[in-house]
Parts: sequence; C-alpha cells; structure tokens
Amino acid sequence: MLSRRRFLKFGLGGGLLLAAAGVARGQRRYVPASGAEPLAILDGGDRAVLAAIAPVLLEGAGDVAGNLEAIVGSVDRAVIGLPPHLQAEVKQLFALLGSWPGRRLLAGVCAPWGEAGRAEIAAFLERWRFSRWRLQQQAYQALHELVFAAWYARPDTWPAIGYPGPPEVR
Repeated sequence: MLSRRRFLKFGLGGGLLLAAAGVARGQRRYVPASGAEPLAILDGGDRAVLAAIAPVLLEGAGDVAGNLEAIVGSVDRAVIGLPPHLQAEVKQLFALLGSWPGRRLLAGVCAPWGEAGRAEIAAFLERWRFSRWRLQQQAYQALHELVFAAWYARPDTWPAIGYPGPPEVR
C-alpha cells in the first residue's frame, strides 16, 4: 500500500509529466463534454448506472442533476483515454453493475438503477468502499475517481472549490 508521501510524489510527478506533454503537443483548450455528444465507449446500461451513482457520490457538490448527461459524457471521455485493458475493466465493472445479478447480489441494490433510492445506493457505495475484499475497494475507487474527475473537469465547478483554472501557457 502506498504511503501518503509516496502517493503525493507520484501525483506531482504525473502532473508535471502531463503538463510537459500538453505543452510539447500544443493541445487546444479543454472543452468539457456537454452530454449531447454520442458515447464512444459507454452504452445505455452504463449510463443508467452512472446516472444513479453520480448524484450520490457528488452530493452537496452543486447542480449534479442538471448536469448528469455532461457527467456521463465526461466519464466516457475519461475512459477513452485509458489503455485498452483498463477500458475493458471499466466496461466489465459497468456490465456487472448493470446486470440483475451484479446489481442485486453484489451491490445489494434491489430496484433497477433508475428507481433505486439514494439511501440504498449510498449503502452500496459504503459497503464497497470499506469492504474487506480488495477488488470491491478498487471498484469503488474506480467509480469514485471517474465521477469526480468528470465533475471537476468542468470549468463551471471550479469557483466552488476556489480553483482559478489552469495557468495560461503562451
């Protein structure tokens, strides 16, 4: 398990590497997903799982309900950027959660995702977050990181956390 210091070092090193790659490549300015774009990796079942989980994970973070399609689009963009083997694992996780046995037996959510209550989804997320099984903890972390990355990649969420935005590179 990583220590906090080592985690911060990896995070800082990765951030610097990404910044250098962005400058070297001369990327255009980031435009967040609007939700109107077609999904490249995720499908309708994945969308239902995300639409149910995202508001629970992001509770208190702002107008999540009004931006669900944009969050799903941003998660899709994030998954596109992953290596193929990780894309396949994310798809497997969403397929598992989208199936009746996965939703009911592994997640413990009785109702279909679109009808599941907030408390039931929150309980599922907490069970996986603090599970004794490492695989469930990793699945929770993947969901958490994808949803939070999708939310906080949106420039309209930055003022709420005091982030002025990325520096202008000239």
